[in-house]
Amino acid sequence: MSTPAIETENLSKLIRSKPIVRDLSFRVNPGEVYALVGPNGAGKTTVIRLVAGLAFPSSGSVRMFGCDPFEKPEVRARLGAVVEAPAAFYPYLTGRANLELHARLAGSVPEKRIDEVLVLMELGHASDRRVGVYSLGMRQRLGVAAALLTRPELLILDEPASGMDPLSLHLVHHVLKRAAMEGTAVLLSTHHLDEVVAYCTRVAIMEDGALIDEVNLLDRRERYRARVSDPHSARAELDIYPWIKHVTIRADEVVFILAEPEALGRVAGVLSEVGVELYELARDTFDLRAYYLERVAAQRAENVDAALQAVGVG
Repeated sequence: MSTPAIETENLSKLIRSKPIVRDLSFRVNPGEVYALVGPNGAGKTTVIRLVAGLAFPSSGSVRMFGCDPFEKPEVRARLGAVVEAPAAFYPYLTGRANLELHARLAGSVPEKRIDEVLVLMELGHASDRRVGVYSLGMRQRLGVAAALLTRPELLILDEPASGMDPLSLHLVHHVLKRAAMEGTAVLLSTHHLDEVVAYCTRVAIMEDGALIDEVNLLDRRERYRARVSDPHSARAELDIYPWIKHVTIRADEVVFILAEPEALGRVAGVLSEVGVELYELARDTFDLRAYYLERVAAQRAENVDAALQAVGVG
């Protein structure tokens, strides 16, 4: 397995004795998009600052490509980041001039790369306008363009799509998905739950500074449901094959996860061989928003119960 781009272990941060991040352990591998989600105040931006090397942890550790970014700050040259968006730019300079300044600070960025990221983020038409007249969404896209200038191996983005219209939102998500496909590790915080299901690899749900759940979305995207005449026989048959990772029964349906996405066409045939009629076969869409609300509500109820017990109530 390749070295994780980001790996934290028991990461914690206290501010004025108040725990903001508590015992957080996760990893982000090259080629994946890892999303931090949670309500306002859950600690997402603090986590972003900690892993980007912009804040010191109170305890625990952060490793960037196997190195401590505080002991070896040169490892940050492999990083592109937008933290506490919208990104800060000089409002009296044009979009292009701001990127040229970023490129000079980064070093070894060819002039054509500036043109590439402007086109990529659909800002070519506005490149010679002062950033002071940009909309919030345009400034957000310019921030992503600046983060991409050096073709980083790791992208860390704090709410990169905040304030964007639906088309700009789709563009940013497409760009992040493409970056991951090219091998970049992407870590972002976001409130756009419905969209991240389509392209994120894993989602970490945070509440009150702690990671309360981690969802593997790759498996969820390859999950299907089949309405059949005999769910028990269908489950027994599908469970035999190595291209089925997991199968369970839900009412008159079998729900299964494919280990090999191209194997979907085999399902009808193997069920027919054992006399099971297939009435309907469809993707079992994962409702991340509903799951998120359920997990956060359950965690808050658990926290209230623990607090009551601590003061001798209940």
